[in-house]
Amino acid sequence: MTSHNDHTGQSAVTVLGLGPMGRALAGAFLDAGVRPTVWNRTPGKDHELAGRGAISAPSPEAAVAASALTVVCVVNYEAVDAIVRRDPVTDALKGRTLVNLTADTPDRARSTAAWAAEHGIGYLDGAIMTPTPTIGTPAGVFLHSGPEELYREHRPVLDALGGTHTHLGEDIGRAAAYDIALLDIFWTAMAGYAHALAVARAEGITARELAPFAKGIGTIMPPLFEQVAEEVDSGRYSGEGNPITSAVSSMAHIVHASESHGIDASVMRAAEGQARRVIARGHGSDGFIRITDLLY
Repeated sequence: MTSHNDHTGQSAVTVLGLGPMGRALAGAFLDAGVRPTVWNRTPGKDHELAGRGAISAPSPEAAVAASALTVVCVVNYEAVDAIVRRDPVTDALKGRTLVNLTADTPDRARSTAAWAAEHGIGYLDGAIMTPTPTIGTPAGVFLHSGPEELYREHRPVLDALGGTHTHLGEDIGRAAAYDIALLDIFWTAMAGYAHALAVARAEGITARELAPFAKGIGTIMPPLFEQVAEEVDSGRYSGEGNPITSAVSSMAHIVHASESHGIDASVMRAAEGQARRVIARGHGSDGFIRITDLLY
């Protein structure tokens, strides 16, 4: 890929925000032969990238003006707003495209898209579903939403980031919705693992001793995700082999064992309470995933 676009003398892409992920994005562009223009609120984070060939911009408006495509990746949309919703930057973005890879909520994505449309700015929202070491490799996973024509126009530059890129549809909030749902899985699972390690430690089991067996539990999950997804979408919840009444029994054991060691079991108590509410509604023979209907 070449390092310039049709705008003579301009770089192919600008990266706003040089935290760990922003630096990884800019570095991936460089590795792919795309020379980015970069800017960060805190000075100094561009030095290594500049040494590799990135163009350091003195201000966000100068950075935006350097490219037809700007990628922003910062801590949240409040940080995005603080950068781009200022007159000099907004004016520089007019007629250009902003791809927002910052994590936040679907509502914030939609409000940002409305602001962009009001100011004549092309806007795509996105989510990065893998950690910084995967950026620029086949393992990276990028989700995008917004106008398909705009996505197709800038896909060649975005492909320089490596990995898989999936356009989820025209609804601008869809990438953020996927992001929230998938991170819900991740952080709930990590919270469960942290709790399990605490219970195991209380029983004299080290984290390293438990880890191989925890990995075994992890391998059970992917086929279950597929199975219960079909059940949720069809509204038919099979409890064959493991009805929710059985699940409640094992949850109660976890709560008892935890609290006997003085370990907070509030997360498991919440899950147990949801399951018991499902049983009280007459669905004791259904599987645990029936709580989806209880929640929504």
